[in-house]
Amino acid sequence: MAVILNIETSTTVCSAALTAEGMILTHYENFEDRNHAALLSGYIKACLDFLAEKELRLDAVAVSIGPGSYTGLRIGLSEAKGLAYALDIPLIAVSTLKLMATRVMFSTLDIDPDTIFVPMIDARRMEVYTAAYDFALEELMSPQPLILDGTSYADLIDTGRPILLFGNGSAKASGTVCAPNVSIVEGVDPLAVDMIALAERAYTMRDFVDLAYSVPVYLKDFVATKPKKLF
Repeated sequence: MAVILNIETSTTVCSAALTAEGMILTHYENFEDRNHAALLSGYIKACLDFLAEKELRLDAVAVSIGPGSYTGLRIGLSEAKGLAYALDIPLIAVSTLKLMATRVMFSTLDIDPDTIFVPMIDARRMEVYTAAYDFALEELMSPQPLILDGTSYADLIDTGRPILLFGNGSAKASGTVCAPNVSIVEGVDPLAVDMIALAERAYTMRDFVDLAYSVPVYLKDFVATKPKKLF
């Protein structure tokens, strides 16, 4: 039984979950604000305390690698690296966009098998981080930053297949990406509890990342902004 600590900090939600063999052992989530730096260490400690109480051993750490918030991703990966190094266990990187897609796939049994899954993470203004996957998680559109307009996802729409848009960037598409075969699924945030399938598959395949050289997937360069004057 592989026990995996899953960490997700790519958006405004901060979460951690301890999982084993497809089951959630314990988990912690905060949806209120960007308090990742203050909350994540406590969530990780609580998960480790749970392991000690149950006399279980942690086998790997999985972290949502992006795209998403620059700060959030750095916090999550730093915590994951530090723990994996200290315990001498492997580190697993999980695509945030694939994580979101699998959550929607597993949310209901009534999804058409031809459905195209399109996760969308807010990247400010009319831009999103996005990709497109089929039910086998094969890429139909590679992960990329995309400025939404009337032509966005045109190639996917022209297939006539059902398309599901979701994520905290999908609200931006309501007035621009319009077609009979396009629907928006609300309330989909990337969460640590939804990393189970991808993290366990990676662990089984020994698909680990280098502790020293792994970096978040930003998809575009970071641009620093000047803080606003208070007075």
